[in-house]
Amino acid sequence: MQPFIKETGLVATMDRANVDTDQIIPKQFLKRIERTGFGQFLFFDWRYLEDGSTPNPEFELNKPEVEGASILVTRRNFGNGSSREHAVWAIDDFGIRAVLAPSFADIFYNNCFKNGVLPIALTEDQIEEIFQRADKTPGYKLTVDLEALKITDADGLEIPFQLDEFRRHKLLNGLDDIALTLSREEKIAAYEQAHGIGA
Repeated sequence: MQPFIKETGLVATMDRANVDTDQIIPKQFLKRIERTGFGQFLFFDWRYLEDGSTPNPEFELNKPEVEGASILVTRRNFGNGSSREHAVWAIDDFGIRAVLAPSFADIFYNNCFKNGVLPIALTEDQIEEIFQRADKTPGYKLTVDLEALKITDADGLEIPFQLDEFRRHKLLNGLDDIALTLSREEKIAAYEQAHGIGA
């Protein structure tokens, strides 16, 4: 898993609440078993017109000024619906490293930390301020600093945020659940030897 320490990136805003996982990655694309390659299907039903191949010029992430965005700012209850981990795989594969919203669905929020994406819950007012700044500034960028636990821009914005220390440690060090277990391999082996496990 790629570590997350500090990300300075272009901001894409999505002025929608209650974006569910079926919109993030529609069910017809869940047949793949790899974690990669899902970015092309992210928000598929919104990104493309009915023919499934022509980009919808009205969709937020299709705007030329946000091409290559790595920070997504959206509204409350992002990622609700089914528990599909593919939703985070698609976001990560698309190049989004951080998602800022007033609230997240619990399972989606937990899946982000397992896949190197940083979800940050801010207040409605803080999210609104970022929306306003993004609207007024073409090519608007934010810096999300996980070490310092703050979000800044080039024009004086500074928003501190909080994060569970264990989750912060995992992201800073690029540790998914398997890597975290393997980092304790010596202790596990010593325990197994002491208790005659696997002998």
